[in-house]
Amino acid sequence: MGISSQRNNGIRENWKCALICLGMAIATTQYGFDVSIVGTFQTMPGFLMTFGYEDPSLKGGWGISTRDQQLIASFLNVGTLIGVLFITPFGRYFGRRHGIWMGTLVSFAGCATQIAANSIQSLCVGRALMGVSNAFFITFSNAYIVECAPPKLRAVCSAMFAITINIGTIIGAVVDEKTSHMMNRLSYQIPLACLFIFPAFLSIFIFFIPESPRWLMLHDRRKEAEQSLAFLRGNSLEPEYLQEELVEIIRGVEEEKLNASSSSFLDIFRGTNLRRTMLCLAIVVSRAASGVWVFLSYGTYFFQQAGVDDVFKVGIYTMTVQLVGVVAGLYCAYRVWGRRTMFLIGTGGAIISMAGPALGATIAPDTPEAAKAFLAFTFFYVIVYCGFAGSMTWPISAEVVSSRLRVVTLSFATGVDYVFAWLISFCSPYFLNPTALNWGAKYCWIWAASNALTFVFIWMFLPDMKGRSLEEIDELFKKRVATRDFPTFECQSSSQAHEIALHKMEEAKVTTQHIERDG
Repeated sequence: MGISSQRNNGIRENWKCALICLGMAIATTQYGFDVSIVGTFQTMPGFLMTFGYEDPSLKGGWGISTRDQQLIASFLNVGTLIGVLFITPFGRYFGRRHGIWMGTLVSFAGCATQIAANSIQSLCVGRALMGVSNAFFITFSNAYIVECAPPKLRAVCSAMFAITINIGTIIGAVVDEKTSHMMNRLSYQIPLACLFIFPAFLSIFIFFIPESPRWLMLHDRRKEAEQSLAFLRGNSLEPEYLQEELVEIIRGVEEEKLNASSSSFLDIFRGTNLRRTMLCLAIVVSRAASGVWVFLSYGTYFFQQAGVDDVFKVGIYTMTVQLVGVVAGLYCAYRVWGRRTMFLIGTGGAIISMAGPALGATIAPDTPEAAKAFLAFTFFYVIVYCGFAGSMTWPISAEVVSSRLRVVTLSFATGVDYVFAWLISFCSPYFLNPTALNWGAKYCWIWAASNALTFVFIWMFLPDMKGRSLEEIDELFKKRVATRDFPTFECQSSSQAHEIALHKMEEAKVTTQHIERDG
């Protein structure tokens, strides 16, 4: 039992929907670009002349205080937390497309503020605004893609976030490398001005795509939902299978509304939703637990302090290798493994990747050998973790929760994730800065342990949802199916939807024949 095999078609048949999902995934390109350029600013003389201090004893002749490092990195996360507070009430009345549109407006304001900033305080205001826009982009774009993509392509389409973030970081690193030698404010203002590209594209793109059919159905806009689904599927489905998917969505939404105890935020912790919320929360927070925030916020600085030469080019090489890993991971998710297996491989690789450089820095601190070990394990990390586990956090976190509570749960999980991200950004300088603990690569011991905890949790509690429709996933959780039984459990929702769809089509044919005969 399950959805009809004809609905489990691939990218070739669903090219239009795949392109729409890719366009929506560009929402996170801004995030990758922004974090990449701002992380590099901390080693850029033109930036440090404005926001740092001169010190001939330091590498490059300029430095930045630990406090200012903390503020620059952490205010992006503070802004995201602020944005999360507005997402739930906004999403209650407005659709996924409107959420992206709101994110573009805030992003424009954040870009302009950062370019004009001439003090840490005004720069932090711009960073906070960028964080607010990221909260809207991440939540609404992920919800849109998961709700619109066909079951077989859901993981690939949602995991496109990993590619677009990575492309953003590569472009940001290249732009920074080209401007890093300018000894004036243009060295960082030019990269910041490039940030306008992404919200400008999105603000135009959203006018050409339909709203999520599931969101429309949740708001009793059935005719629009039917038109949206037909547009998204194009010619990939025969009429009876398009009708089957529509019936399945209708029945899923109606049953969800029937079983809803209320419309409050606390619903995400009630009944079977508690299990779903905890899984979503664990998957989203695993990004912070992986140590990826350290590399995103302090990557170039980390390389420099670890003794790696030519940190700008090494950063570009690292991001390029990461892109290769992500593409390989997407292929494996589409053709080979399920989400759970992918996540276990990626998290296991992250444990090794963190323990290796930490051990090298402990045995032979401040040596060329330790620096080389750090660089080698960094490449291994971005291939295995980012390609296999990091890319899977996007589809899993969105598909594991119900349609009615998707935006609420995702915004809550994102908020918790960014609390940890803020703590990491705030505390990391104490571990890395030469004027504080100066741990260098030994800091990775902490992340080896946190990845080990994530591995154990995933092994015990994460079910595999590959090939399942969102309504089938709802049924699996409603019936409290055990984690190990998810792949083999026979769902009834899709098969019943198929029977209802066929019955409705037969009724429509009979009605048409009567009309023709009477005419």
